[in-house]
Amino acid sequence: MNDAIRQESPTVAAGAVIPTRMEEAALAKAFWRLIPLLGLLYFISFLDRVNVGFAALTMNQDIGLSAAAYGFGAGIFFLGYFLFEIPSNLMLERVGARRWIARIMVTWGILSVAMAFVTGPVSFWIVRFLLGAAEAGFFPGIILYLTYWFPGAMRGRIMGWFLMALPLSNAIGAPFSTWLLGHSVFGLAGWQTMFVVEGLPAILLGLLVLRILPDKPAKASWLDSGEAVAIEAVLVRDSQAARHVGLRAGLTSPRVWHFAFIYFGIVIGLYGFGFWAPQMIKAFGDLSNQQVGLLTTAPYLLVPLGMYLWGRRSDRQGERRWHLALAAFLGATGFAASALTDDPMLKMAAFMVAAMGVYAALPIFWTLPTAFLSGTAAAGGIALINSIGNLGGYFGPAAIGHLKDQFGFGLGLLVLAAGLASAGGLALLVPRDRCAGATSR
Repeated sequence: MNDAIRQESPTVAAGAVIPTRMEEAALAKAFWRLIPLLGLLYFISFLDRVNVGFAALTMNQDIGLSAAAYGFGAGIFFLGYFLFEIPSNLMLERVGARRWIARIMVTWGILSVAMAFVTGPVSFWIVRFLLGAAEAGFFPGIILYLTYWFPGAMRGRIMGWFLMALPLSNAIGAPFSTWLLGHSVFGLAGWQTMFVVEGLPAILLGLLVLRILPDKPAKASWLDSGEAVAIEAVLVRDSQAARHVGLRAGLTSPRVWHFAFIYFGIVIGLYGFGFWAPQMIKAFGDLSNQQVGLLTTAPYLLVPLGMYLWGRRSDRQGERRWHLALAAFLGATGFAASALTDDPMLKMAAFMVAAMGVYAALPIFWTLPTAFLSGTAAAGGIALINSIGNLGGYFGPAAIGHLKDQFGFGLGLLVLAAGLASAGGLALLVPRDRCAGATSR
């Protein structure tokens, strides 16, 4: 049985749902059919979010963006995201994942291409805002969609596999994006070419999703009736422990808001670094854009393995709180260390530590709200957590932009460290009954 699915240790929390051998086989088939595709979608999504960081190496001068104007525009994406997140996720629950995820992808692809035609700060801000509004609901929609297929006890590993798309997007996208900066198509500048080339796959994949993505196990043509029933059976047992079943409860629960503030701190580090890393590395010295792209991959080289192993360890131990907190504290340590040294080698090593901590925290974090919520409450609650949390994606980049001209990058990196440290502290305040395994109630 595939390692991502098999329950590997008898150390599980009381109440945890353990799949039978037949259910494991069905879940393994679902894993291989869904996770590579969903990971590819998220790869493209994240690349289209953060490629503006590479475009900034030449775009900012071409269209007259100051550091503050760029930081505001990079972050304003998340204001659009915030405003439309909950309605978007509720629509996914109503009309089905296949149609709604396809709609999101096609519209964000069109707007990603439109980024090639911004001409100044105002048009840059407008398109970034619209891009956030178009993509609202994608990530929480996928998180919600995974709860339709996999029980909570294995979500640490499942989330780890899915979220590997983030560091891979940086590691592969960085050299590719900077390579595109040196090429012109149809008279477009390199940064314009980059936005067009990297925006088109979202449109094409959206059309593919509309054709092949099943909404739920019962609608999957590649599952026989027995396999679909087996998956539904383990999910029914898993959902019996979820406490909130109504939308209002999911949106007003103090626990949901607690999760949102934890995620806010994590996202400050995730996007504060993601949007500014190319310019931070460019500041090391006389580096070409291609060299910047290659060096930007370095912090992400070991991250996928770390995400998977940390998520698997959390599943095996049936423990979430300390796994989440330690990862967040590791990220905070890395950012703080990077702020306190000017040596490029030491700074890159600190960036690697920070990236490992940030990305290892993500799959552990998302096991908590998905274990706590079900049904419409999950659609609304997960969207609320993601929308509030992603305001950190505005705050982190904007804070660095405002601080850079006066203080350099050091003070901004300390802001990122503070965000991760606060997330770790809040994680330790989550009651034990929410952290002792993915399905402990």
